Amino acid sequence: MSDNKPAYLTREGRARLEAELEELTTTGRVDVADRINAAKELGDISESGEYEDAKRQQSLLEGRIREIKHILSRAQIIDEDTASVSEVRVGSRVTVRIQGESEDETWTIVGSTEARPHEGRISNESPLGAALLGKRLRQKVTVRTPSGEMQLTIVKIQ
Repeated sequence: MSDNKPAYLTREGRARLEAELEELTTTGRVDVADRINAAKELGDISESGEYEDAKRQQSLLEGRIREIKHILSRAQIIDEDTASVSEVRVGSRVTVRIQGESEDETWTIVGSTEARPHEGRISNESPLGAALLGKRLRQKVTVRTPSGEMQLTIVKIQ
């Protein structure tokens, strides 16, 4: 995890990660330790599938704890309430008209940790998010995506 670029998070996203970290470091660790101890009590651990499974779960849990700590150590909070309305930035809510489509689309630009495209939250690192950053109202944008090129016009920035 040598990646030290900022991890853009909303206040809500940071709180979610902090709550997950708390859950994993308390309840999660206790539950896994209990599973490991229960498997040891069954006898020969060299042939125990339950023991191996519990150790694998412990490894995944500790990996997630390290990942969350690393994200939080690089966290840069996005204040969605004070996002720029003159140009698209991380935290902006952007409405665009895609060429050839009849309905406008609205997305919020967030850090990759909080990206949920099906909820309208796109990463600043995605082709679409990166293409929109720094653009202004009524500006036309060409986006190269895995499924081809998109032409869109920025209709509103909030």
